[in-house]
Order: sequence, then C-alpha cells, then structure tokens
Amino acid sequence: MAAAKKVLICDDEPNIVESVSYVVKSSGYQFLIAENGASALELAKKERPDLMILDVRMPKLSGNQVCEMLKDDAKTRDIHVIVLTAYGQPQDQAFSLACGADDFMVKPFSPRELGAKIRKILGTSMGT
Repeated sequence: MAAAKKVLICDDEPNIVESVSYVVKSSGYQFLIAENGASALELAKKERPDLMILDVRMPKLSGNQVCEMLKDDAKTRDIHVIVLTAYGQPQDQAFSLACGADDFMVKPFSPRELGAKIRKILGTSMGT
C-alpha cells in the first residue's frame, strides 16, 4: 500500500491551521505545519510534501515568495500549491497564480470546497 500523501500547511493563524488540518486529515492525507514562510520553505525541501497550502501574508517570507522559490528549484518545483488568503481581489489571485500556485482560495473558506480542491490535485484517498 502506498504511503499517504503529505500536505504542508503554512499559516500563522492557529485557528486557520486547525481548520485546514482537519480538512486535510478527513480527506485521508497526512499533514505538516509551518508557522512562517521561511520554515515552510525549509520543511518543503526536507519533507517534499505533495501539496502546500500557503497563506500569503506570513512572517519572514510571504506565501507568494515561498511559492516562487519552490517553483524555481528543480527539487521542489513539482510540489503543488494552493494559496489560501484574506486577499481576494482579482489582481491578488492573478499574482499568486503567476508565482506558480496551482489554485487560490479566499478566507473565510468553505471546508468542503477546500477538501474538493485538495482531492482534485492529489487524487482521492482512503476510498473517497
């Protein structure tokens, strides 16, 4: 049996981390947590998650900076990225997608919609 796919959640708001980790776990995936952009980048290089869920506004490095750095590195460019942010203007979405994000969601988010996006990117897990 293949190992469960890993999702790295990077947000500096504990309530968001708790909500996102619940969605990830109930979708059948493992998760890791980083509280700032720099630790997210370091953890991504070490653990090679299948997907990262990145907040845009974080300490040390923004989610968009982390996304660009991941996509510029041959070892991490295949990691999928969903940007989850309070900034929901069309130009914010366009900028995140230009940085290499696979998808974009605005906070507050629908757990059901987030779960659907995760499963779409990673494929179904645990028979779902």
